[in-house]
Amino acid sequence: MSKIRIKKGDQVEIISGKDKGKKGEIIKVITTSSTVIVEGVNISKKHIKKTPNVTQAGIVEAESPIHISNVMYIDPQSDKKGRVGYEKLQDGKFNRVIRESKK
Repeated sequence: MSKIRIKKGDQVEIISGKDKGKKGEIIKVITTSSTVIVEGVNISKKHIKKTPNVTQAGIVEAESPIHISNVMYIDPQSDKKGRVGYEKLQDGKFNRVIRESKK
């Protein structure tokens, strides 16, 4: 299992699959399966039967998880995409950086 270096709220771009090239914000990170749910990407339709505790019945569209290897982080300041790494600061704390530009 690899380290998950992207977090909820990060902007990412899909780099493979049917939604390749789309951009969105991470809604949820699922660490056990190394997947993320991206807003407005990988939409699937689900048929839900009406029961007393279901608010919306019928065909419902929802985002499905995507493996973290299929998304790439987008830097909010420079709008460039790249892999995320960690840089140790002098006071012992760590800072997330894009590996290619070191920013």
